[in-house]
Amino acid sequence: MEAIGNAGSAIGILSKDGVVLVGEKKVTSKLLQTSTSTEKMYKIDDHIACAVAGIMSDANILINTARVQAQRYTFSYQEPMPVEQLVQSLCDTKQGYTQFGGLRPFGVSFLFAGWDKNYGFQLYMSDPSGNYGGWKAAAIGANNQAAQSMLKQDYKDDITREEAVQLALKVLSKTMDSTSLTSDKLELAEVFLSSSGKVKYQVCTPDALSKMLVKYGVTQPPAEA
Repeated sequence: MEAIGNAGSAIGILSKDGVVLVGEKKVTSKLLQTSTSTEKMYKIDDHIACAVAGIMSDANILINTARVQAQRYTFSYQEPMPVEQLVQSLCDTKQGYTQFGGLRPFGVSFLFAGWDKNYGFQLYMSDPSGNYGGWKAAAIGANNQAAQSMLKQDYKDDITREEAVQLALKVLSKTMDSTSLTSDKLELAEVFLSSSGKVKYQVCTPDALSKMLVKYGVTQPPAEA
């Protein structure tokens, strides 16, 4: 739990037309080469993605497990795995590590965003103990208590995806330890239905994210040289 409390925060918000995940990349040293791939957001299957806070090596193991389970289900039943079923099976694995001696639990919390034909868009949060729950808006990682109380105040039931992005960025800007929000400190991913009705997972490019931050007034536009 200590590792998760120090990890970069991640926020998930459920809207009526999609799920938004926003994560903070912790830049521990300016000598560190920032990775081009996403380090907080992972795609598990075509219809499920997750955001991570905690020990990344533990997260990678669980994400691989989840991906294999999702593919096995698709192979067996020829349809995408229901979101909650996948979350539950992963949490069963996590729970096992809290029950038996000699092994430490996985030090990682997840936010799962997904869509299935039974319940539409869903957002789940799980912690190292194996507990999970469905949420309309949730925060994990550093300052998650502060973020959660802000989400509680500002969340509306019929929020659109665009408003959800705006809310997530606003909350993150106020709860993050660093002074200014920039696109290289953030990651934003969305799960939504495309115009053809297929589930789409889309990660926002740094350029689009910079424009979005300025548009929503969360950050100052860069000074013109």
